[in-house]
Amino acid sequence: MTSEQALDWLADYFGIVGCYRDLTGEEQATSKETKLALLWANEVNLTTDIEIRQAASHYQEKTRKRRYPEEIVIDPKQRHTLPTSDDTTWHIQTEQSPSDHIAGCSKGQIDIPPLQSGIHNLHIGEGKNAEAVRLIVAPKTAPSLIEVAGQQHLWGVNAALYGLHSKSSPGIGNFQHLSKAAEICGQHGASFLGINPVHAIGWSSPEVISPYSPSHRGFLNGFYIAADIIEPCSNASQKLIADWKSSSLQKSTVGRVDYCDHVAHLRPLLIALYKDFVAQAPGWQKARFHEFCRRGGTSLVRFARFEKTANRHGSESSSWPQHTNSSSVESIFGDPDLQFHAWVQWIADGQLESAHAAGLASGMKLGLYLDFAVGARRDGAEAWCEAASIAQGVSIGAPPDHLSPAGQNWNLTAFAPKKLAANNYQAFRDILSQAMRHCGVIRIDHVLGLNRCYWIPDDGSPGGYIRQNFQAMMALVRLEAQRSNTLVIGEDLGLVPTGFRETMNERNIYSYGVLQYEKNAKGKFRSPKKYRSKSLVCFGTHDTPTLAGYFKARDIDWWQKLNWINDSNTNNARAVRRKDISQLFRLSIKQKVTARQSFNLLRNTVHDALAGSNAAMVSVQLDDVFGSVEAQNLPGTIDEHPNWQTKYPCPTEELKAEPQLVKIGQIMASHTRSNSQLAKRKSVK
Repeated sequence: MTSEQALDWLADYFGIVGCYRDLTGEEQATSKETKLALLWANEVNLTTDIEIRQAASHYQEKTRKRRYPEEIVIDPKQRHTLPTSDDTTWHIQTEQSPSDHIAGCSKGQIDIPPLQSGIHNLHIGEGKNAEAVRLIVAPKTAPSLIEVAGQQHLWGVNAALYGLHSKSSPGIGNFQHLSKAAEICGQHGASFLGINPVHAIGWSSPEVISPYSPSHRGFLNGFYIAADIIEPCSNASQKLIADWKSSSLQKSTVGRVDYCDHVAHLRPLLIALYKDFVAQAPGWQKARFHEFCRRGGTSLVRFARFEKTANRHGSESSSWPQHTNSSSVESIFGDPDLQFHAWVQWIADGQLESAHAAGLASGMKLGLYLDFAVGARRDGAEAWCEAASIAQGVSIGAPPDHLSPAGQNWNLTAFAPKKLAANNYQAFRDILSQAMRHCGVIRIDHVLGLNRCYWIPDDGSPGGYIRQNFQAMMALVRLEAQRSNTLVIGEDLGLVPTGFRETMNERNIYSYGVLQYEKNAKGKFRSPKKYRSKSLVCFGTHDTPTLAGYFKARDIDWWQKLNWINDSNTNNARAVRRKDISQLFRLSIKQKVTARQSFNLLRNTVHDALAGSNAAMVSVQLDDVFGSVEAQNLPGTIDEHPNWQTKYPCPTEELKAEPQLVKIGQIMASHTRSNSQLAKRKSVK
């Protein structure tokens, strides 16, 4: 075997894709430099041809010696048969009872009995011939909309949590604002309220404002805590809260969010309320907190330790002092700093749970719709806590596509497939489980990452794709979704392999459609009646123009302002936009096109078209309810555009009387009635 053949074999073994088709359909080969860099990310460091051939020989021999697959995905309701070459003993260690074994002796095959959902270990043979097979037991499908909500079609609202505010708390949006917004939207007929990711951003990282660059996806952003609804344990704390509220009232209720100012005021208040809790809280409250910590287990301990250490020594973990402290849950209660960060998570978790409950109580079928980011920051808690499963020296990104013609580097961590599998996928499972705790639906950002990820090496080599253990990752999503009874949406925009969406839909993972991109080969908008039935559709996202911005070509204004396109291309883009606007007015047969194409008419037309689409779910952006012109985020910018800072024009409590929300509720309700009547007629026939 030549060194080139050996490198190709190693790349394939570790999931490195040899080539892919780019935006133009051209085939792009993965270079030798990229393969070596991605192997290094998998902890296989090779520099010479001899090392490459030796490594290939080692892993080939390892593969040749295996008689059984490393893992099998099976259904919990069915028996599974695994053929064996000879008679051998075997036993299964179940996830639920590791000390109890299901054992047997094969006579040419192992009959694996039905098992509970989870990851179990099948041990075959003894001594030198012993092998272990990972059994991933998961339902064939995730919960469907009809199973979770009892309906086949529904709608909801998506909002930027940080942009919400109230008359009594006009700063950054918080979980209490979320609770009120969910209640109001539910009263208008919405079945869910979706928000940006609320993952932990980092106690010592107030300068990080993008919700898609979290520190850890398994924990919550404590800066979204509504401090004024934390029950004070003393008069002193009560006065602190009153002073904080009084100070907050001095802030402007419109404009942009000032994250650093918010954090500067909230931090000392939370620290004071925590000290008050330790000194004055009644026993029943402390018992609830202790139970939360025990349920959080070692994952919570590790996270709290990261927050404590990063706050003291900075986020560069390589310079941290060595830790010898225990990772047991009891260590939280013996360390005030660890206990504080656990307490922050407890408060945040309780407030998010209350917001979800408020939505359901108002009549929502799904309650909160949470967003699961594609990865965590490389200097954050998740990278440190789950280092045993994380790829080193690479960032997740995307090659050039229609969302970003220059490609993207998100500077986020990636799970290394073989490292993650070797740790029984525990890091991924824990994060999913935590993210699904308090919601009825979750959107997995860049769901293609369950199948393959685009890794960008730190050494400057070109990026390349690496295959994930797709069947296993999908099974784990289904498993955790079943346990929490959560609907799953996969954001599947961009370059998607043939058949990927069909595979997702077969497993009840719903697609994500954006009307702005729903065009055919001729550049015309597809009829909403042809949208995927197992999908959520919306006009736009946080990364695209709002309806008003699209109508006024605000995105094109920004491209021109930032010199992303020249005058000639600007004129062409505006001409295409005018044609697109005319097409949008014809999407709904209910709306009459007039000579004066007003924004209000366009808004009603688009929402009527979405409501009458074939999609299971429709999402309305709160920005479009208010007619906001600026998008929440302009991809490719940091300081040039006010990303993740825009506040809504009115307090949350006034949303109840917002005329456009009333109108949208009426439009959606008319289609719900029509769908119901159609279903009844079909059942009668």
